[in-house]
Amino acid sequence: MTRRNRNDQERAEVLLASANELPPQPIDWLWEGWLATKCLQLIAGAPGAGKTTLAMTMAAAVSRGGQMPDGSHVEAGCVVIWSGEDDYRTTLVPRLLAAGADMTRITFVMGVRRGDEKLSFDPARDLPELHAAIRLLPDVRLIIIDPVVSAVAKDSNQNSDVRRGLQPLVDMAAALGAAVLGITHFSKGTQGREPLERLTGSLAFGAVPRLVMVAVRQSPSGDRLERRILVRAKSNNGPDGDGFEFHLRNGELPDHPNIQASWVEWGPPLKGTARALLAEAEMEAYAQAGPVGEVVAFLRDMLSGRPQSVEELKQAAAEAGVAWRTIERQKKRAGVGSRKRGMGGGWEWFLIHEPESRFPKTAEDTHPLDLVPFGGLRESLPSEEIAEAVHREDF
Repeated sequence: MTRRNRNDQERAEVLLASANELPPQPIDWLWEGWLATKCLQLIAGAPGAGKTTLAMTMAAAVSRGGQMPDGSHVEAGCVVIWSGEDDYRTTLVPRLLAAGADMTRITFVMGVRRGDEKLSFDPARDLPELHAAIRLLPDVRLIIIDPVVSAVAKDSNQNSDVRRGLQPLVDMAAALGAAVLGITHFSKGTQGREPLERLTGSLAFGAVPRLVMVAVRQSPSGDRLERRILVRAKSNNGPDGDGFEFHLRNGELPDHPNIQASWVEWGPPLKGTARALLAEAEMEAYAQAGPVGEVVAFLRDMLSGRPQSVEELKQAAAEAGVAWRTIERQKKRAGVGSRKRGMGGGWEWFLIHEPESRFPKTAEDTHPLDLVPFGGLRESLPSEEIAEAVHREDF
């Protein structure tokens, strides 16, 4: 009998298919031109640009079959969300509620259990387990990974390492028939460069995804809402360029005065290349804001979703290259207060002056501002359902 050694048994086999066995298929769009199933897509921008709020707004629209900013409607489906940067209860759940999400179709990745040990979810290690878990859920249409760089186990500045790290996300999207949306950042000091060159890490972060969206912030242009834009920096599935103006609003959830939430309200569509639209917005931001305005905007953006501890703010300021003494000097100008977190707790900062809330305070006040909404809070949602969603033990 011929004996086969271990190397023979584990030898890989290349799988081939004839082209005539692979009939062409149309792209399955969640949001035509912007978000496709079976693909990896990214949304990128500087800190405070609104990336996470945009992603939660898209998640809310998918969960309920809502309207997109171009007037189209998305087919309803389930959404799976993992975030290594934002707390689910204090940040993401309120934002989803504010955007009108169907919370029964939203699932958060809470961790991984290996034997008797519960571990934090690590996209670089645990994607096979996530893939298996999602297969048990009905009709998952969107998977959000924040930040997407966490999927790269080795050097995020090396093309080969990034491609190996992102490929399991690409494979998972294709196998599950879902859109995977990763969130990432711009590198500091990259204004004016090609949008894909501004993504943090290797150029492979722009090459592997089929579509890359970018968001930037622009200083006020006469009204009380800071203008922001979302544009397509790249699309392998359709045209790139063009985009939408949007604003971030902030207010309290109904009947929950201690729970703040931010949400997206859309302005008009934009035409032009991604580089030109970004350059126009950022040049105006620099011209109008100046150094003081940038620090004020940074503080208000950091605190728009929830109060944050001084330690969190110091870390974010260091990452943004802003001196803490400069932050402290602009605290009052930004409308920021501070308070102690209970007995023995540390200090936290919060916004004192908020833009006008769109949430109705009386039965007569039931309409938001006349901006095109991506999603909206369901006015019929009972307060006890909100409380249950925010405080439920499985979140």
